[in-house]
Amino acid sequence: MSKELKTGIIVILIITAFIWGFNFLKGHDLLDGKAREFKVEYKKIGGLNRASTVTLNGLKVGQVKEIVFDEREETRGHLIVTFAVENDFQFSKNSIVRIYSPNPLAGSNLAIIPDYEGDLAVSGDMLKGEMEESLFTSIGERLDPLQTKIEQVIVKADTLFSGINKILNNETVNNINSSVSNIGEIIRDLKQTVKLTNNIIDQNQENLKTTLLNTKNISENLSKISDSLTMVNVNSIVKKAENAVDNFNELSKKLNSNDGSIGKLLNDDKLYNNIEAATKELEQLMRDLKLNPKRYVHFSLFGKKPKPYKPSLPDSLAIIKD
Repeated sequence: MSKELKTGIIVILIITAFIWGFNFLKGHDLLDGKAREFKVEYKKIGGLNRASTVTLNGLKVGQVKEIVFDEREETRGHLIVTFAVENDFQFSKNSIVRIYSPNPLAGSNLAIIPDYEGDLAVSGDMLKGEMEESLFTSIGERLDPLQTKIEQVIVKADTLFSGINKILNNETVNNINSSVSNIGEIIRDLKQTVKLTNNIIDQNQENLKTTLLNTKNISENLSKISDSLTMVNVNSIVKKAENAVDNFNELSKKLNSNDGSIGKLLNDDKLYNNIEAATKELEQLMRDLKLNPKRYVHFSLFGKKPKPYKPSLPDSLAIIKD
């Protein structure tokens, strides 16, 4: 062998060893022909890269080989992740490949959630994928609606303060200051009134005591009177009232009947007419006595007989006689 050939063989061996060692350090053994490849589609991969580890029940079984964009129309923009599994552990096509982060500061990895029902997964199959939300992602998702609400509150607060600024102009502030001053004056007046009231009470304390004592005596006397009234025989009072009512009923019956003189006077029309006629005659007699007193009364100082009474004619009759 020539030196050039030996040198070329050595260089090739070094390059091959370097590539194998590099892949071995990444966890991929190029000499292992049992590796299987699977694909998973995600909308987002959350920091997943080609060096990410693939685990199954916590055991490292492979790594991510390739991440490309999906070119199909219906899923354009999605990411297709191809990973290799070097372990011959069997699981079905219904298994789920989840993107997770082992700690908040580390990158994302793939975890196979095995399912044993259904057809077994073979190299080249498309598996179902999902993404486990990390601590920061979940905090971000919870902070997003909170941020929206805070923005809305800030906008409303800004509108409120704008309205307050419009209301609290110089005139309004002056009116408020004057109102506060008036309230202070009212409070001072109330304090003075309270002081005067206290002075009046202090000065008339003895009179108040006397008044209260008199009120107490009056209430005691009223209670005694009420107690004495309760001792009165109510039954006797009721009986007397019933007797009075019965007597009144008897009196009304007699007045309505024609037996007594008062009943006849009230109920007999003839007696009423006679009394009325007698009254008229008595009225005529009194009128005649007033007009002609000589007809009924005679006075004589010397025993002279009075002249016989001659009724005087009215003026109209006297003219006819003449």
